[in-house]
Amino acid sequence: MEQVTPYKPKYKVRIVTAASLFDGHDAAINIMRRIIQSTGVEVIHLGHDRSVEEVVNTAIQEDANAIALTSYQGGHNEYFKYMYDLLQEKGAGHIKIFGGGGGVILPSEIKELMEYGITRIYAPDDGRKMGLQGMINDLVEQSDFPIGDKLNGELSKLPNKEIGAIARIISSAENFPKVAKETLDKIHTKNKKITAPVLGITGTGGAGKSSLVDELVRRFLIDFPKKTIGIISVDPSKRKTGGALLGDRIRMNAINSPRVYMRSLATRQSNLALSKYVTEAIEVLKAAEYDLIILETSGIGQSDTEILEHSDVSLYVMTPEFGAATQLEKIDMLDFADLVAINKFDKRGSLDALRDVKKQYVRNHQLWDTSHDELPVYGTIASQFNDPGMNKLYKAVMHQIVEKTNADLKSDFKITEEMNEKVFVIPPSRTRYLSEISENNRSYDKKAAEQAEVAQRLYGIFKTMETISEKKPELDKAGIVSESILTTEKNEDFLKLLLAEFDREKLNLDPYNWEIITGWDPKVNKYKNPIYSFKVRDKEINIKTHTESLSHTQIPKVALPKYQAWGDILKWTLQENVPGEFPYTSGLYPFKRTGEDPARMFAGEGGPERTNRRFHYVSMGLPAKRLSTAFDSVTLYGNDPDLRPDIYGKIGNAGVSICCLDDAKKLYSGFDLSHPMTSVSMTINGPAPMLLGFFMNAAIDQNCEKYILENGLEKEIEEKISAIYKKKNIERPKYHGELPEGNNGLGLMLLGVTGDQVLDIEVYNKIKYETLQQVRGTVQADILKEDQAQNTCIFSTEFALRLMGDVQEYFIEKKVRNFYSVSISGYHIAEAGANPITQLAFTLANGFTYVEYYLSRGMDINEFGPNLSFFFSNGIDPEYAVIGRVARKIWAKALKEKYGANPRAQMLKYHIQTSGRSLHAQEIDFNDIRTTLQALYAIYDNCNSLHTNAYDEAITTPTEESVRRAMAIQLIINKELGLAKNENPIQGSFIIEELTDLVEEAVLKEFDSITERGGVLGAMETMYQRSKIQEESLYYETLKHNGDFPIIGVNTFLSSKGSPTVLPAEVIRATEDEKQVQIKTLKNLHKMYADNAHNTIEKVKEAAIHNENMFEQLMEATKVCSLGQITEALFEVGGQYRRNM
Repeated sequence: MEQVTPYKPKYKVRIVTAASLFDGHDAAINIMRRIIQSTGVEVIHLGHDRSVEEVVNTAIQEDANAIALTSYQGGHNEYFKYMYDLLQEKGAGHIKIFGGGGGVILPSEIKELMEYGITRIYAPDDGRKMGLQGMINDLVEQSDFPIGDKLNGELSKLPNKEIGAIARIISSAENFPKVAKETLDKIHTKNKKITAPVLGITGTGGAGKSSLVDELVRRFLIDFPKKTIGIISVDPSKRKTGGALLGDRIRMNAINSPRVYMRSLATRQSNLALSKYVTEAIEVLKAAEYDLIILETSGIGQSDTEILEHSDVSLYVMTPEFGAATQLEKIDMLDFADLVAINKFDKRGSLDALRDVKKQYVRNHQLWDTSHDELPVYGTIASQFNDPGMNKLYKAVMHQIVEKTNADLKSDFKITEEMNEKVFVIPPSRTRYLSEISENNRSYDKKAAEQAEVAQRLYGIFKTMETISEKKPELDKAGIVSESILTTEKNEDFLKLLLAEFDREKLNLDPYNWEIITGWDPKVNKYKNPIYSFKVRDKEINIKTHTESLSHTQIPKVALPKYQAWGDILKWTLQENVPGEFPYTSGLYPFKRTGEDPARMFAGEGGPERTNRRFHYVSMGLPAKRLSTAFDSVTLYGNDPDLRPDIYGKIGNAGVSICCLDDAKKLYSGFDLSHPMTSVSMTINGPAPMLLGFFMNAAIDQNCEKYILENGLEKEIEEKISAIYKKKNIERPKYHGELPEGNNGLGLMLLGVTGDQVLDIEVYNKIKYETLQQVRGTVQADILKEDQAQNTCIFSTEFALRLMGDVQEYFIEKKVRNFYSVSISGYHIAEAGANPITQLAFTLANGFTYVEYYLSRGMDINEFGPNLSFFFSNGIDPEYAVIGRVARKIWAKALKEKYGANPRAQMLKYHIQTSGRSLHAQEIDFNDIRTTLQALYAIYDNCNSLHTNAYDEAITTPTEESVRRAMAIQLIINKELGLAKNENPIQGSFIIEELTDLVEEAVLKEFDSITERGGVLGAMETMYQRSKIQEESLYYETLKHNGDFPIIGVNTFLSSKGSPTVLPAEVIRATEDEKQVQIKTLKNLHKMYADNAHNTIEKVKEAAIHNENMFEQLMEATKVCSLGQITEALFEVGGQYRRNM
């Protein structure tokens, strides 16, 4: 495709870019906003997960020409139409709407949306025909019209704070100064009587000014419930193109309030931190009678003090990384700033920086007699919710504003004792933990090689003695039994010399390693015996060691090497070993579990009843019920179903809608959640603690039902439930539709109530205690991976980690041993574009970060270690053949040697899923071939559970036929494939051993790279992980596009028709009935528990404020509250996730 010349706009074009609500797919919109910006446009970027109201309000406040959106999570019809309607309603119909969503938006839907009034929805074919720049040229050209060339009575609307009028006068001043002059003169005259203080905030680029402004705004809105605030934020224009990235809004959560107006300005001039129209913008906000105005500059240099001309109070924001203390002498703002904030105060050297800045401030302001504690210099961590330094800074800022301007803004903001506590996720002294693990594991490998060499020398002496004495020397714990070879005078002196040399050399061998050598022959014989016995949790297990083929060949389940030399035996044992023995390279358990294949199948669509039917379908006839749950995007982001169109369109699409306990009961009804052969996995992250609460309570109530049936209490309980609902005059919840085959109704008796409402409390507590110890399954809850790759974070990172820690503490206290509190996930890292080595390295690094965090909270590694599990993606790449064995090996060595964990904690258990990226929308039948090869990798590498993707997932929600085929792939390998009867088939392969070493070392090198950036959390701040993932994705896509990486049926071996993209015959989406049922269920719940909900939520909030265990209270709240109610309450005490650019 030939190079397309970027379009040159005639006017100053401003475009708002975002990804739709509950949609974390931000890679596409990031690429688009970069190209839009380089085409000379001022881009106001909002990032992912933005509601229609947020986007529309932003577009009006910013007086944008257009909105450009991506929507990859369904619900696009309702989303775009609602946006169009809202713009019309707010008198902003001139703002154009553009969108795209790859193959998610069907051609018929594109036609319908454009007929409705959406300017253009771009399809994948448009991208192929026009190219990215061609699409953007079309978008910008259609948006290239003047804004502010006419004013029509906007001045009269300012006192009512009509945002469209405020925005239009500022645009007119920027774009058509002559048109605006008369209006601005009148504003200037009026403003002589108005006192509206201006807080000027300036500082170096990357100091976190936007996050700091957001935190000040949040505190202001709490402090003054009736006051308003106006913000003007300035970012630099690009000299070459005239475009600008106005990105401050992406970091701000508090501004989405009717009491806040924000306008982003581009400097439109080089080398200056402010727009030349800042004065006019401030005048307009003063005329609109905002109580406080904040002016934030773009990043400044050492000599810039321009902010002082426009502000009453000035705040200079910097970071601890300013270099030598002498650099402070060059910063002009330290001469003039009323306050100084050293942000990112969790960095190393922060206290030294605070001391140096205070010393410089004393010198600059001649404050020789002032105590350092009284100086207006504050250490802040604006990225952390309720940071103590930010609280102090806010108080000081408001004090300065009142003192300097006499504004009616006396603060009542109180700093409580809890607010003063600074909690580190990873203590600063522990930031080298990943390099310590690298050093530990390399040291282990070095020692293993040295010990193998010693063993090999000992074996040489042993064989020499055997040859000379013509007898095989006997071995015991001490070494060689001398009497076994010194029975004749033949060569006795020489043999004595050899014995002495053997004993000397043996001093260099670890006694444990001598035990390995002497125990080798008995170990080999153990696997040759017909029956192998071992213990699991004090229970003796007897396993047949061989299977018989149709040819009557005895196939060993575990094959051992034929090594004779001790060095070979020792090296193999220390680095490989049999399944079930350290370092667990070949597997965690001596033999695979019989009667339970590692299959785990993913389902989730529509309401809970539909997904329940799918679960019963996929597990029919299987002795083990291993369910994996996909949730809709409304649930993934912790929200309730709602009639509001941008939410309504997403209910039950691409996952199941679950918003309360009754939904969970219906979802898993007919499956005994406490049965040892039932296991449930939940793919949920941000709101994971709440969904876990729903699940646990559903399991407890199932056992309450069993108790009721066993004791003949059905009639009594039925009368109690009927009375409860009759009293409230509310319809009882029910399972909608027929129960599927296999569903015996377990879990449905107590719909609408919980066991503690109808049973004696002592009975209930006993059932609860026992149930928590019985349930098997996993909740994903991996918040680090979400920040790095998938974007379903909803709470501030620190608070989300605290919730994870609270869940784990609860598990320890209640002895929850069979349920994993987190599934540390590489799958989504790989799906975002990472190669297998990066996936493995980032995932293990995240895992070790949780270990360090839990240890810092005082938990015992032997108590929480077994509750950690992992989730990897598979693929076609060679490294995927060893991903499991390398993960097990690195984890086991680190946990044993560095952390001193017991064997149970050393075992890395993982689920693996075949790659979604390897599913192509061309020649979709070929997808099953790729999936089969990946399943073979996984089973040969002894994964603990496996999900095989359906071939048609590339184009639609899988059908029952395609799911059955995906399931058959696993069953054929496990039941029919002869070599799979052996459980360590890849051990002993030269290439597998070589790959294992190469991948292990590559992962350890990546650990060192992350350490250089301050550990996992430090690397996340600079977006190291995201950048690396995107680079690797681009590399793959480039090779795929140019054909250097062959993909059969996609870029080579095309059909006679050219292997076109396959369109789905039908698209499976939630029905209107399902959506309405979910909303009705929610309304009934809110009505039923209107009295209880408030009190239980307050207890959750109090636990958060007083640093008590929140999950203890969430277990109660999830009985009577909806998901959205709990999420909103936790936002108040834990803060919302702050998006990154």
